[in-house]
Amino acid sequence: MTTTVGAPPLRRVSYSFSLDGAHAACLATPGDGTWQVESWALGTGGPDAATAAPRRMLGRPEHLHTQLLALPDGSVLACRHEPGRHDLVLLGGPGADADGETVIGTVRTPGLRLLPYPGADGLALVLATDTTPTTTVWRIPRTLGALEILAELPGLFGGGVWLDTQGHRLALDAVRDGRVKTAVLDVRSAVLSPLLEMTEESNDRLQLCDPTGGLLVISSDAPGGDRLGWIRLPENRDEPAGRVRFPEMVHLPNTTVRPVAIAPDGERVALQFDRGATSRLAVWTPEEGTLLDIKMPEGCLGGVGRWTAAGLHIPFSAPDRPGGLATVQPERPGRFGFAGSLETPAAASGRPVWHSAHLETLVGDAGPVESIVYGGLDWRTADHLVVALHGGPAAAWRFEFSPVLQHLAAHGIAVVAPNQRGSIGYGEAYASCLHGAWGGPDLEDVAAIARTLGGERTAAGLPKPMLLGTSYGGYLALLAACTSPDAWSGVLAIAPFLSGPRLIAEASLPVRALMTRLGGDLELDDALGPRDVLRLAEGMRAPLLVVHGDRDDVIPVGQSRALRHRLLQLGRAEGSDFRYLELPGRGHEVFAGDGAPELYPRLTSFLTTAVV
Repeated sequence: MTTTVGAPPLRRVSYSFSLDGAHAACLATPGDGTWQVESWALGTGGPDAATAAPRRMLGRPEHLHTQLLALPDGSVLACRHEPGRHDLVLLGGPGADADGETVIGTVRTPGLRLLPYPGADGLALVLATDTTPTTTVWRIPRTLGALEILAELPGLFGGGVWLDTQGHRLALDAVRDGRVKTAVLDVRSAVLSPLLEMTEESNDRLQLCDPTGGLLVISSDAPGGDRLGWIRLPENRDEPAGRVRFPEMVHLPNTTVRPVAIAPDGERVALQFDRGATSRLAVWTPEEGTLLDIKMPEGCLGGVGRWTAAGLHIPFSAPDRPGGLATVQPERPGRFGFAGSLETPAAASGRPVWHSAHLETLVGDAGPVESIVYGGLDWRTADHLVVALHGGPAAAWRFEFSPVLQHLAAHGIAVVAPNQRGSIGYGEAYASCLHGAWGGPDLEDVAAIARTLGGERTAAGLPKPMLLGTSYGGYLALLAACTSPDAWSGVLAIAPFLSGPRLIAEASLPVRALMTRLGGDLELDDALGPRDVLRLAEGMRAPLLVVHGDRDDVIPVGQSRALRHRLLQLGRAEGSDFRYLELPGRGHEVFAGDGAPELYPRLTSFLTTAVV
């Protein structure tokens, strides 16, 4: 069944583009906690072609983590993941059932990844990994019959870039001894051969390939740091390739460079530059040594895309623009098309519902802290002000649409969302300072921001700021409430944990591995001592609201239950000093469930009254 779009989506994630660039797919939600597959028809016929046709919703509601693969006919291959189980279905294809889907089969393995397939004898490829470790390459036949095993490869393989248009040679990321090299799988013979190996110690990955002209875009840390490079294969693919070049023009300090797509002419490459909270787009012509910025509205790009004769299609979002697909035409500077919401919703007064935001630099403990601010130029003197802390720690606020922050802004709450030290997007040193120091430099920055804003608001006769944090941001908010107790009018912590070691003791293996890699297993050794919320909880005085889903598989609900127990031990009264709100059946993303619309008013009420 294919349904038309009702309420305009507020979030879109997991974009996929068909190999020919004619279609795209993503997961979309109108903000009610439900997700559905969205199919796009894209313009491919020339620069005056439509940028995007009306969208279609395919199939039944999906899980947020469903994996998608857009196919050239507009149908979508979906993989629904469960622990150790992956269900493959085709959405919108011929012969679909009443829900608009055709069941292909189930693969039982720890990990699975879908890859597009250009061959005429298959619909897609499947990379399935187990704990041996072994990677099995399957082909989904066009007849949707039983999956066909093409190769069983010893070790872990990921990625997937085609080196030809027939589906014969596939470049894969091969993980060996903790390093990544690029190997080529001959799909016909199941033979692997090396492609990129700059040095024995380097990580070398193929990012993009133009199969016709042979332009390869690679990333490698062989030059002494992760760099973008290029090489063009000889016409005779059996001849050895030349030297990989790493031009300085695409190596910018404290900037993440993402190759997005190669132009149809095989000469130009679209690059996304992420620096701080925003993205910019540029076109790089490696052989000419030129880099041309593409003018776009301020916002964030999606890191994936497809370049056809109609232009470059790439996901885009801004604080007052829910995510959609942008189409830019580098040959025509200033041409920017956008397909997302059918139009900007308007209130009865005719004013746009979505509130704009701007970037502002606040003073942290050791230097400037870039922050996203809602509330206009007079946000500092708003009746209600919230400091919002992002999750992570390896994360950051981005200059993109946020349903939560928009909801707060719509209810007259000014919001400042800082990217304190530890946030990504500001260089390696800025992010890595939290390794083994959770609740150290970032807590100092939050305290410095609180001192400035609190002083200004006290002088103006206004209440101190409120504090909101989710996940790692919830942990940081609790630490700030304990160590700067007079800085806040109230604290809202969503799915928080209590300390790195306490979370590691309860968390799943993947979460423990991530935390250890980020230094969360180490305790700070300074005058304040271990950053353990239970140890410091006696200092907390501001009204507190804690929200946690009882099926959170990232941060177990036991973390918040232990905090409630500790506060009761300290003589705090539940219902006046603090409130604990446990959400039955909800996971880590409490705003992604069916009860999200009912949760928003409760949070807004607390943030405007500080009454638990």
